[in-house]
Amino acid sequence: MVEISTKYKIGTRRFGFINWIGVWTLYKKEVLRFLNVWIQTIFSPLISALLFLLVLSLAIGSDRGNVLGVPFINFLAPGLIAMQVIQQSFSHSSSSFMIGKIQGNIVDILYAPLSAGEVTFAVTLAAVTRSVMIAIISIITFHLIVDFEIKNYATLIAFTFLSSFILGALGIIAGLWAEKFDHMASVTNFIIVPLSFLSGTFYTIDRLPGFLHTVSQSNPFFYMIDGFRFSFLGVADGSIFIGLIYLSALAFIMWMVAYLLYKKGYKIKS
Repeated sequence: MVEISTKYKIGTRRFGFINWIGVWTLYKKEVLRFLNVWIQTIFSPLISALLFLLVLSLAIGSDRGNVLGVPFINFLAPGLIAMQVIQQSFSHSSSSFMIGKIQGNIVDILYAPLSAGEVTFAVTLAAVTRSVMIAIISIITFHLIVDFEIKNYATLIAFTFLSSFILGALGIIAGLWAEKFDHMASVTNFIIVPLSFLSGTFYTIDRLPGFLHTVSQSNPFFYMIDGFRFSFLGVADGSIFIGLIYLSALAFIMWMVAYLLYKKGYKIKS
């Protein structure tokens, strides 16, 4: 009688330390997910930013005074782009996990030969890709309307990546926690939108009284928007160095939390 030998053992990884093919496949799947509805995911944020720019420049006046030494519209434009980068990165990863749980197709990821780190990293990078595409298209479009230019490409790349990475990881956490669309709307309406609006998007925090000024300096969204704006204006409300350190540490913490929650299976079966 011929003895049948098993080639593989259950639970043994056969793709090396990192399953690069699996990570790349999941990343492409997530990118194609938002590209298939590009009008909603790419074009819609651009329209929202342009409407904010139009309404505020008409209401306040594009040439009414200087903010940080530049016309108000030049100060406003980078902040609006950064705000869309932040919100859309969160929207992508949060909707990916929440819809996956509601529709039941999250099992496609659970059954795939991918570790928790590989899944969370791939989804977060897809969220970063969406934000970067929005940033590039918005910068090109705004350049046709507003007379501004990129003065520091290094900080632009660094703050765009860190901001979208943090919100992408936060979106995974929110997507795992949310059990229905109302839960996700609560996070967006009561956390993401208020923090992005109250982080110096439309004003300089130097105008805030002492206590609120101190609170704003602890808001990570302030450093995201301030660093992004510094790339165009060459001046900042806060410290660019502190912002880079703060956001780098926060990016690692947020991804680690997302990784641990997904690895534990937090609310995935809901």
